[in-house]
Amino acid sequence: MAMKKIIALFILSLFFMNVKALAADGSQLIRISTNETDLILNVGQNGRLYQKYFGVKLINESDLNQFKDVRRGGPGMPPMGVNSGEVYQTSGAEDYYESALAITHVDGNMTTYLKYVSSDVKNQDNNVTETIITLKDDVYPVTVKIHYITYAKENIFKTWTEISHSEKGAILMSRYASSMLYLDNASYYLTQFDGNWAKEVGMHTQKLEFGKKVLDTKLGSRAAMMLQPFFELGVNAPANEQQGEVLLGTIGWTGNFRFTFEVDDAGVLRISSGINPYASIYDLQPGELFNTPEFIFTLSQSGTGQASRNFHNWARNYQLKDGKGSRMTLLNNWENTGFNFNEEILSGLMKETKELGVDMFLLDDGWFGNKYPRKDDHAGLGDWEVTHSKLPNGVPYLVKAAKDAGVKFGIWIEPEMVNPKSELFEKHPDWVIHQPNRETYYFRNQLVLDLSNPKVQDHVFGVLDNIMTENPNLAFFKWDCNSPITNIYSPYLKTKQNELYVKYVRGLYNVFNRVKAKYPNLPIMLCSGGGARCDYEALKYFTEFWASDDTDPIERLFIQWGFSQFFPAKAICAHVTDWNKTTSIKFRTDVAMLCKLGFDMSLKNLTPDEMTYCKTAVANYKRLENITLDGDMYRLVSPYEGNHTATMYVGDNKNKAVLYAFDIHPRFQEKMMPVKLQGLDPTKNYKIEEINQMPRSKGDRPMMPPMMPGNEGPKIYSGDYLMKVGLNVFSTMQTTSHMYEITAE
Repeated sequence: MAMKKIIALFILSLFFMNVKALAADGSQLIRISTNETDLILNVGQNGRLYQKYFGVKLINESDLNQFKDVRRGGPGMPPMGVNSGEVYQTSGAEDYYESALAITHVDGNMTTYLKYVSSDVKNQDNNVTETIITLKDDVYPVTVKIHYITYAKENIFKTWTEISHSEKGAILMSRYASSMLYLDNASYYLTQFDGNWAKEVGMHTQKLEFGKKVLDTKLGSRAAMMLQPFFELGVNAPANEQQGEVLLGTIGWTGNFRFTFEVDDAGVLRISSGINPYASIYDLQPGELFNTPEFIFTLSQSGTGQASRNFHNWARNYQLKDGKGSRMTLLNNWENTGFNFNEEILSGLMKETKELGVDMFLLDDGWFGNKYPRKDDHAGLGDWEVTHSKLPNGVPYLVKAAKDAGVKFGIWIEPEMVNPKSELFEKHPDWVIHQPNRETYYFRNQLVLDLSNPKVQDHVFGVLDNIMTENPNLAFFKWDCNSPITNIYSPYLKTKQNELYVKYVRGLYNVFNRVKAKYPNLPIMLCSGGGARCDYEALKYFTEFWASDDTDPIERLFIQWGFSQFFPAKAICAHVTDWNKTTSIKFRTDVAMLCKLGFDMSLKNLTPDEMTYCKTAVANYKRLENITLDGDMYRLVSPYEGNHTATMYVGDNKNKAVLYAFDIHPRFQEKMMPVKLQGLDPTKNYKIEEINQMPRSKGDRPMMPPMMPGNEGPKIYSGDYLMKVGLNVFSTMQTTSHMYEITAE
């Protein structure tokens, strides 16, 4: 045994000698790039890794030599230079600001120094490159591997860390960020996205001064209920849609997250992102790999519009499930029937689905439970057996009825949750997150199942799997999550309660992976009592997400504007409902057509003209779906800046575009300016034709904005004119909308 220990110590000493030899080379530069942006790292003379530049891509390779290390102070001090900051700052070092990694070693020491060991570059294809940088402590056997993946054409960076060790027991990690990023500029303006149920993604901007601004969530399962997991940062000025330098960043984690923005005494901003370490000290065992979530970001020199298009293109090409595929339009029953339905009612709605022209009928909450039937939200959740009194022939009958009607069938589930009034809770109280010795608090009359428990993971997977096994032709799921984690205690983890928040999400991903592996082509909507789940890690497994339960079209203009900063239209579900019936069916439908279209209302309440309009709108939506869902989005006029808003989508070849214009609440005799279009070919001529108009009686004068006076019909403009002079598409009428099809001649 003594000889083995001597050999092991000898090998370890050789390793650390190698670390120091590598670290002594101060000229070691690592360039991580897209087609537009450079992130340049440098190994300092102290052997540690520093960020030296983050900005517009440099043209001359020789200019990289300017970023070589310049020493300041003693051997332990960081180097001087552009944007200089340690790439993965650790606690206990000489830096006095918040660290990315904080470890308590087995011997109680709380200091970690990470030295550069090596870097490896792998080209996944002509567009995607992964760089893996290995860092190790030169005293303790702790390793951190930093992963960067770049998407050259889309100008997207993705980074995360992999932490491991071989100490003689568990090390305690009290902080474990995914990344640190530095900006060295005159000023910084942060835009956050916050709200609550039915008022998601409110955009608020503030200037960052010395000190820390923290954005975080502690809700566990419905994590983004009050704060969405993304941000915008304007450099030297507030973020602008069409100009200026702006950073957009988001975290891929369906749980508690945290962004920390810290301006130091020299005016340098450091941004750390990752899992919120709140109540989550993690005991990392020897040999265990801890992977932090992906931090995904882009740096645009042309405002938030271009940054958003970077994210949209990347999501469709690489991240969103079936990102290049089509999406199904649908009719949902929830706003129409609530819990009160039977086979006859649902069969009738399926026929209405066909008449409307949408692809699918979606059955929402209320179809399950027998001992405790799901008559409201107080009972039945967890008992995924069809309610025999409502649906005596089960789900197979509904799938067949939909097929007979000529549409597809989808269904709602909430498999992570349970009502205390359920057979599941009676049989398995140990499967539920709840306090064993305190009075229980119920959020929406329900509790959260403990997904840290593998048996619970099997159950949650089985909810969907059992339905699909019985109904292989079922076409769609809406996967909901209506409660944050409350009564925080895991019967499964027992003495490891500090790991619950992390292991819950990992258990959730285990379920998602199993679903995707067995049903790779199954479309699933991600829902969480509205838009409380909207991260790009979850969207690897979901084709789309529900943005908000608020379907008031005026509010939706703001909500969809906010989500469009990061997500393509095909990922955002928008339904036409009876919320705010003071607005016309046309206004409500045009707003929903900005995203992935659905209906959730009683069609029998529509007039014949309204029904005709809806059918025409669905046909137009399908005809132009490739432009709206896959084209480049240009946000032309913000609802935050006045009483109107406009958005357009442009196809890849610039031969076809769609323009939406909305009058929200214009003022009396308000001055209206022309709207300058974007993304067109200035050398082409375009025909502008208004579509999606309400039917009108013979002889009625159409309501048109000044762009097309009278009844002249389509007009021709050059792309150059449309982008430099623009069109008068707004009016002084309250809550009116116009949709224009733009076609190259």
